[in-house]
Amino acid sequence: MIDQSLLDAVKSYSENMTRPITFVLGSGEHSKRAELIDFLTKIAGTTDKINFDPAATDDSLPSPISFAVYSHIDDTLTDTGIVFSGIPGGHEFTSLILAILQAGGHTLKLDEGIQKLVKRFNQPLEFQTYVSLSCHSCPEVVQALNQFSLLNEGISNEMIDGALFQEQVEANKIQGVPAVFLNGKPFANGLIDTAKLITKLQEQFPDLMGEGSDDDSDQLEQQDVTIIGAGPAGVAAAIYTARKGLKVTMVADRIGGQVKDTQDIENLISVPLTNGTNLSADFVKHIQEYNITLKQHVTVKEIDETVEENYSIHLNTGEQFETRSIILATGAQWRKLGVPGEEENTGKGVAYCAHCDGPFFKGKDISVVGGGNSGVEAALDLAGIVKSVTVLEFADELKADQVLINKAKEKSNIEFITGAATKEIKATDGKVSSIVFEDRKTGETHERDLEGVFVQIGLVPNTGFIKGFVDLNRFGEIEIDERCRTDRKGIFACGDVTTVPFKQINIAMGEGSKAALSAFEYLVMQ
Repeated sequence: MIDQSLLDAVKSYSENMTRPITFVLGSGEHSKRAELIDFLTKIAGTTDKINFDPAATDDSLPSPISFAVYSHIDDTLTDTGIVFSGIPGGHEFTSLILAILQAGGHTLKLDEGIQKLVKRFNQPLEFQTYVSLSCHSCPEVVQALNQFSLLNEGISNEMIDGALFQEQVEANKIQGVPAVFLNGKPFANGLIDTAKLITKLQEQFPDLMGEGSDDDSDQLEQQDVTIIGAGPAGVAAAIYTARKGLKVTMVADRIGGQVKDTQDIENLISVPLTNGTNLSADFVKHIQEYNITLKQHVTVKEIDETVEENYSIHLNTGEQFETRSIILATGAQWRKLGVPGEEENTGKGVAYCAHCDGPFFKGKDISVVGGGNSGVEAALDLAGIVKSVTVLEFADELKADQVLINKAKEKSNIEFITGAATKEIKATDGKVSSIVFEDRKTGETHERDLEGVFVQIGLVPNTGFIKGFVDLNRFGEIEIDERCRTDRKGIFACGDVTTVPFKQINIAMGEGSKAALSAFEYLVMQ
């Protein structure tokens, strides 16, 4: 279950712990219990900072294959609120390691502003996060909620391996991960980063927290450039401005943006093959080479113009600071169909990530809506898992690269239907059961029985918070000129959020660099 290289890594990481932790096991019998005990025993055997006694159990834990992480604070065994139900291998092994380190006193990865907010939460929040060990997006949610639990004794988070708790999965009608439940009710489904978790909590519980920092000394001094967004364009802009010696702050929900969710990347010049996870990690390394203030896991609520012709940035943490210029690089997010049955069945058969949610549809008939690169790539990913894939494309021909189309046509269980306008997604007993589409040539309506719909119809720009502040085109993209200037003095934009054609990583990086040089030119001329 766990090889020596991983155990060696645990031993190495444990050197960063400043206090011991203890695993406490649930009571009862289960076919996987012996495997879990062996797993925890081997981890605890790597260091005297991790304690585990299989005979010391807790009847209050959810199952015989659940274990809690306790921290020794001032010689007192303290419940952290972190529980793992299942054996956290695969991608969730990292979640366990971070829980051990952070419960053991290692620095949390959350922004200071977020930490202060979470500490203010004033009512019990019991999270349950259903995951698949093969899901690359799930750990981000588990790790964020585990940190919330460490910061506030009124918060707890239980990671649940859906594969080992099928009865719960069926009862809750879960068909997508991560699936987050809060106080026993559905809260979030699919990839949701820390910033969006905070925003969702603020919306659902308006009285949950105070209004920002109590200590003005924590506020940032005036910045020369503030970059909003940390995808390829934002990272390039941050590095280029920092290299000019400017005071630079980057505000981002996560480093990498949409790139972080991308699988194979084969067109990044000079790099024959990489993936979103590795490229995002490289972004972080490069950013750390420069004096860039990073406000990660937070979002911008509002931008105001000051009397000095500078701008005031308001964050969702309540923090506020002034900046002489702004580069908007907020990227884009998955575009939704906007048809009946989509929103209400998200996580119950409607999905947006083939890699994360594909295993839930093993041996089933599904559809992919969208015949561009994303749609055909999703169909190829799913073809080896599901029974059949029907790709529905609105246009009269597929828009994907020919190399992808050729690969897909080699698969006997992928069918293409072009000129198809999706009209409705139907569900039976809380799960997707069919899709309704119209033949755009004949006007005839068809209904196809299936159990899953993966939506892959492109992206929509993230411009909601600046609508009315800078000029947007009819697609919601920020209007820019050849120097990445918007209609407002001192505000620039770059990447997928703008009117620049061709949404590509290479192009976004170039546009980010150009926006940075334009911002520098603007500042030196003031």
